[in-house]
Amino acid sequence: MYAKKMEGLESQYREFKIDFKGEIYSRPFWVNVTNPSYAPEIYFEDINKDNKDELIIILTLGYGTDALLQEVYVYGYTNGLANVIVDDPMAIIYKNVKTKLSNEEAKLRIGNKEYKVNITPLDVEPKNLNEDIGFGSIIKYEVKDHQLTATIPAQISPAGFIGQLVIVYEYRDKMYQAKSIEFQPSALLTPLME
Repeated sequence: MYAKKMEGLESQYREFKIDFKGEIYSRPFWVNVTNPSYAPEIYFEDINKDNKDELIIILTLGYGTDALLQEVYVYGYTNGLANVIVDDPMAIIYKNVKTKLSNEEAKLRIGNKEYKVNITPLDVEPKNLNEDIGFGSIIKYEVKDHQLTATIPAQISPAGFIGQLVIVYEYRDKMYQAKSIEFQPSALLTPLME
């Protein structure tokens, strides 16, 4: 995989080309930051359990203090690369996670599991609390144990996180959809599960 380095306010890699099995595929609208710490990640492994490896490419669009935004592309191969849709993690969260935030406690409900987290150890002044638990300032993709995952921290203030949601994807109905969503509380906080 290669791309052009574009200079400007933010230097970025653009106009990507993928050289795969002797064929060149152009991806002119892809973007990745030029910081080597956030270089594109490339995996070639079986994540849909069909005994054929998929090409998975993770790009970093932006990063900063308490911010990281990544995109993922998954391709199968049959007489050429075929793009497979990956359900947006934010859409998965909005459809499946219910939240409520007060000055003392954060609540998350995922299916029939409810998590309560005492937020008083974070010592966030009420005026600095978000209106509700927020998601999306960090979206990180990984391939672990032959599974595609997305990790999205749960944020209660501009710099206050209570843990993270981990979405494990599975191949279903010709696309990658959520197989499971798990809340992992921060080690600093005491979760109370009902």
